[in-house]
Amino acid sequence: MYVVNVVLHYIDLRLYSMATRQIILDTETTGLKPEEGHKIIELAAIEMIDYKLTGNNLHLYFNPERIIDAEATKIHGITNEDVADKPKIKEVANQIINFIKDSELIIHNAKFDMAFLNHEFNLLQDKNIQEFSSYVTGVIDTLVIARQKFPGAKNSLDALCDRFNVDRTNRDFHGALIDCNLLAQVYCALIREQTNLLGADNKKHNHKIEFKRFNTNDLNLIINHATKTEIANHKKYLQQLDKISKGKSLWFKQSHELD
Repeated sequence: MYVVNVVLHYIDLRLYSMATRQIILDTETTGLKPEEGHKIIELAAIEMIDYKLTGNNLHLYFNPERIIDAEATKIHGITNEDVADKPKIKEVANQIINFIKDSELIIHNAKFDMAFLNHEFNLLQDKNIQEFSSYVTGVIDTLVIARQKFPGAKNSLDALCDRFNVDRTNRDFHGALIDCNLLAQVYCALIREQTNLLGADNKKHNHKIEFKRFNTNDLNLIINHATKTEIANHKKYLQQLDKISKGKSLWFKQSHELD
């Protein structure tokens, strides 16, 4: 007879949406406000399935049919000459739709990008094209997640890269494609953090939590032991968790105690 003692303390947040096709998306623009006539000049979108980048990317530049603000160029490095020969967004709208359709978007400061994208699609005045947000299943804003996890701290993409030891040495400008690749790493680090299944405030209560054993004699359970490779990969993952949490990973500490 085997007796199984089930105690779940922590869960990896990446398990919450394993089947969802996710797109990390970023844009660069001529200025800050679409209502003042500013337009998108660069869009990058990279595909992630099962929290792994697939290499299926979309990267486009657009002719905004207006002058790019000098202050904007200082940030992303894109000049009017760079996009003069690029297509207008209406010419590639269907390409964008086909790439992002039915996906879940991951954006840093999503309010900014979604405002521009919805505005651009509304300007098309094409009866066959709806508002941009109608084509996706949802939007995850990593800025909102970061502010919840690190209240009062700097939560720009640069700051989060530094916090999670994501290499950004090649980021001279805020280009959409490089920012997407950085954000993919930051997003996985954000949701990799452990959360207590017993409740965030369980330390406030002193009552004892009891876990009952149950008899599995009639279940004909088969014990599948982990292979050496699986054990090594698990230890490597725990080391990454401990590094990100700056030595606060309980999983990592408990694994060392059991060795």
